[in-house]
Amino acid sequence: MSARWPGPRLPLAAALAALAALFAVRYLGGGHLAAAILVFVGPPLLLMTLVLRGSARAAFWSGVGGLLWFSHGVMDAWSLPQARLLAGIEIALALAVIAAASWPGLSTRFARRR
Repeated sequence: MSARWPGPRLPLAAALAALAALFAVRYLGGGHLAAAILVFVGPPLLLMTLVLRGSARAAFWSGVGGLLWFSHGVMDAWSLPQARLLAGIEIALALAVIAAASWPGLSTRFARRR
């Protein structure tokens, strides 16, 4: 059983849900339905479900996934001019996932000492 995550669950879950929705809009119409679900839409939805249940491991892996999604968004923004808007949204959502997943550690690290 994993530890309970002390951070705010809703902002992280909302960012993951928005990222899954963005991927659904972007990739589900392409003809590779199973691959789009397994690679792009499924992981953020699974992590969102686990984060809402309070899993600290899911919050950690959301942050790691956020780094991958950020890199993917930057790559698409540079290489696909027609996809720059969606890539920019992906970058912003990935940064939101990273920030929300890191918030408990950052707030502890920079808390005022008494």
